[in-house]
Amino acid sequence: MTHISTFDEYTSQLLAFMARTQESRAFDATVEFGRLAKDLFALQKELVPIYRDYCRRQNVSSVADWPQMPALPARAFKEYEVTSLSAPERPRVFHSSGTTQQRPGRHFHNDLSLAVYNASLRPWFCRHLLCPTIPGEKTARLELLVLIPSPEAAPQSSLAHMFGAVQDEFEGAVFAGRVAGDGAWTLDLSTTVARLREIEAGASPVAVMGTAFSFVELVDHCRNERIQFRLPSGSRALETGGYKGRTRTLPKAELRRLITRYLGVPESYIVGEYGMSELSSQAYDRVAGAADGGIFHFPPWARAEIISPETGREVEEGETGLIRVFDLANVRSVMALQTEDLGIRRGSGFELAGRAAEAELRGCSLLQRDL
Repeated sequence: MTHISTFDEYTSQLLAFMARTQESRAFDATVEFGRLAKDLFALQKELVPIYRDYCRRQNVSSVADWPQMPALPARAFKEYEVTSLSAPERPRVFHSSGTTQQRPGRHFHNDLSLAVYNASLRPWFCRHLLCPTIPGEKTARLELLVLIPSPEAAPQSSLAHMFGAVQDEFEGAVFAGRVAGDGAWTLDLSTTVARLREIEAGASPVAVMGTAFSFVELVDHCRNERIQFRLPSGSRALETGGYKGRTRTLPKAELRRLITRYLGVPESYIVGEYGMSELSSQAYDRVAGAADGGIFHFPPWARAEIISPETGREVEEGETGLIRVFDLANVRSVMALQTEDLGIRRGSGFELAGRAAEAELRGCSLLQRDL
């Protein structure tokens, strides 16, 4: 079998693989995923300097299958330039979210890797947010209200880029987030409330999308001002998680209950998203309108494993561990990423269980010989 020798060649085959997975749900992606993963590992092990050093420290020069690939700790994106691109070749960079006092992680892109990022995000986003739940049903074209800043206002945010990349799927888009003088995000409540009133008075449903802290800010304002919206039937919400110390923290179930109470969006139309600036693919926990939810799944070109901190091996069904992601769309950085998030293994997906404690990370055997 001929192996892929350049990133451009790999990208061409990856995009073809993505297209096949969308054309037929009966397509078995397992073998092709493994082949592409091994080829990408070979490229990244040689051409991403920090990953080359990491693999050498792990005494790994080759692998028989993708689960054996060393997973680079996500914190490496804060401390090193995790990229095969030289400085002149990387016009775009996404920064990880966090408080303004924290050093962000950095994920560098060139035009082609950013095109892969977009090719990864759009079909999985549309399948979970825009596809009809009932076969044959036609979904009305939605308005879009985004509770974070626009891509122009926050060019280093992968989340802002994501919403900007899909806004042409909607009838109209309003970005109600603002960037404060210290770089922190705030919500323009007057713009948000005015837009929600316009939508409530009309017939077109809306997709309201934002971080957990932006939704908390909105529902707290509604409670304080005694405002309750009844958005048109078919309206939905996408909540991307993330508090980062910006507001009070609510359990997911409580936040969704408040979204239903103050926006009138049913629980079955509230979708959760799991993503990171260090990744190029996202996971969603339900299709909008579906009765079942709460289990996150990545697209066919990414895989997640739940890893025991004690053994470094995948946990059994229903057990909790650290989320490890293998993302074929991470072309010019690393495909194998060890996150600091906890998940519960649920079949081929996972239930999000929060962040790992510092003590848990320090004692984690799979990170003891890291960077």
